[in-house]
Amino acid sequence: MLSVQLGSALSLGIIDTIGPAGTAWLRLTIGAVIFIAVARPSLRTLRRADLPVVLGLGVTTGVQTIAFLAAIERLPLGTCVAIEFLGPLSVAALRSHSRRALAWPALALAGVVPLTEPWHARVDLTGLAFAVLAALGWASYVMLTQRLGDRFSGLTGLSLTVPVAAVTAAIIGIPQAAGHITVSVIAAAGGLAMLLPVLPYALELLALRRMTHLAFGTLMALEPAMGVLLGLLILGQDPSVMKVLGIVLVVGAGAAAQRRGERGPATPTETTKTASSPALT
Repeated sequence: MLSVQLGSALSLGIIDTIGPAGTAWLRLTIGAVIFIAVARPSLRTLRRADLPVVLGLGVTTGVQTIAFLAAIERLPLGTCVAIEFLGPLSVAALRSHSRRALAWPALALAGVVPLTEPWHARVDLTGLAFAVLAALGWASYVMLTQRLGDRFSGLTGLSLTVPVAAVTAAIIGIPQAAGHITVSVIAAAGGLAMLLPVLPYALELLALRRMTHLAFGTLMALEPAMGVLLGLLILGQDPSVMKVLGIVLVVGAGAAAQRRGERGPATPTETTKTASSPALT
């Protein structure tokens, strides 16, 4: 969580130079090169039945990354993370097959209201739309990643999907970044790529091998709070009392939803973000 949110906060500097799509494209491209170098995937192991999942997850990752970076360009980091978190939270609630569980996304949505403070008439609707798109992307990411984890072991699945994400981001990212790419920008993007996607994906893989999905998902519910904290420490985004209350509601709802949001026994090859985050982010 620290790596993801630190990478998001530090991305604002490069976003000012090459835009959110350009930043997403460079980060994902460098991340793809690293994953390929480490995992060395063989295309011979890729079956025709795997293509829809690999392509679907790659495109989803690319779109979600662009949407989230575009959102944090316009809204406070903690607010964006809280809105994005509604995606996997809703997935956990729906998978519980209990009507009572639907109360948790509703509670989290109530927490988003004080985060956006609509009564001040200062809501950036474009930023809000990007954050909602990122939430939809994260929800899709959770479901597709579980299917990918059943088909591939280790980092093989990521070494196939992250390149697809990079190509997806390139469609908008290359035109947006054209003429603004320098050695310093590439170096900065390389550092950001280590923070997200490389380091968190690897750490989550290790975590999921040692703890239950319930415990993992409950801890990941703290991610909006981590976003607020790093937004304050790095970006100087001082949250109001109402925004702190909103974050408490979102985090509480996220932790409670995990009580009945388990997938069930994990398969031996299941990996990466079965309960969480662009991006990734």
